[in-house]
Amino acid sequence: MPKDERVQAPVAELFPPQGQWTEADYFALPDTNRLVELSEGRLIMPPHPSYAHQEALKRLFVRLNEFVEENGLGTVQLAPLPVRLWPGKVREPDILFLAKEHADRAGEQHFEVPDLIMEVTSPGTRKTDRGEKYFEYARARVREYWLADPDKQVIEVYSLQESVYEPVGRFVSGETVRSELLPGFHVDVSEVFQR
Repeated sequence: MPKDERVQAPVAELFPPQGQWTEADYFALPDTNRLVELSEGRLIMPPHPSYAHQEALKRLFVRLNEFVEENGLGTVQLAPLPVRLWPGKVREPDILFLAKEHADRAGEQHFEVPDLIMEVTSPGTRKTDRGEKYFEYARARVREYWLADPDKQVIEVYSLQESVYEPVGRFVSGETVRSELLPGFHVDVSEVFQR
């Protein structure tokens, strides 16, 4: 059956059609443990993550969180937590860091633009993480963006220069990734992707 002709469950009639969702509609959704994003008036539900995705996510989060807490630099959070990039654009990055001088961006319902975002790619999210989100995060002025790819065992780091991301480096197994935004924070790529 073509996508246009799918039958909707009666409960769908209680919500706006795709393309007409507002931030108010989005934030009125019931709590769920699924990631749900808002983009161009549409709800987006990324596919469930893989085991490799979750393992890399866990290791990156633990390392970053320990470093940030030990040095009193701010807060580290992980999805699901809505991040409002601008009106009508809400994403749920895998990991985010918010510097303590930007603590006013941390809300109970959502965060405003963080200082650093890490996305762990998977086959179902790779295109969005490298495409739409890459440009959206730059537009929103996220200062540093990490892309970790468990399939290729590569971590790429990008630093915002004016309004464009410039590559800091592409790091493979056996190399150490370093943050420009957080001097002293480094991660061994092999540890992130160990099985």
